[in-house]
Amino acid sequence: MSDQKVDNERRALILATSAAGGAVVAAAAVPFVASLAPSERAKAAGAPVVADIGRLAPGEKMVVKWRGKPVWILRRTPEMLASLEKVANRVSDPASEKSEQPGYAKNAARAVKDEYLVVVGICTHLGCSPSDKIRPGNAEGMPADWQGGFFCPCHGSQFDLAGRVFKAMPAPTNLEIPPHTYLSDTSILIGEDPKGA
Repeated sequence: MSDQKVDNERRALILATSAAGGAVVAAAAVPFVASLAPSERAKAAGAPVVADIGRLAPGEKMVVKWRGKPVWILRRTPEMLASLEKVANRVSDPASEKSEQPGYAKNAARAVKDEYLVVVGICTHLGCSPSDKIRPGNAEGMPADWQGGFFCPCHGSQFDLAGRVFKAMPAPTNLEIPPHTYLSDTSILIGEDPKGA
């Protein structure tokens, strides 16, 4: 056999072996790389959610889940909105300047549309879920001058109907306003704010 023929066969064998080895490495790498991507369950847990508020009557609250957290949507009445001014001097951070909040949370109503409060229903103290004490007065077991809001049963923090914490409470900041935007008059997209407000 000539040296030229041996070299050609050797090259062909090396190329075939290299190609087969490369295919095996690629086949083994595909599942490994795929395992690094988040699962469908993980994607869904962090995905934005759409809330249908079309049937929410004035004074009613609904709860949706976003990122495993309860998000409260309260349709406030004109009386509820008026109560915000009555307690403004009693809340610790009326304009939500002490915590990171979207720009639309830095007003008295803490809302894109004053009528709707959209807030994460987790106390900023130790993560308990406050109870509804929406009706004013002592009908909710609160003091006679209570204007309505939320009460954390774990350590007693009180929040008004905009989720603002009252002074001298264990909770250090107002309830969190999640990023959200209105898709229409009857639906809200929670978890995404395309305008970046």
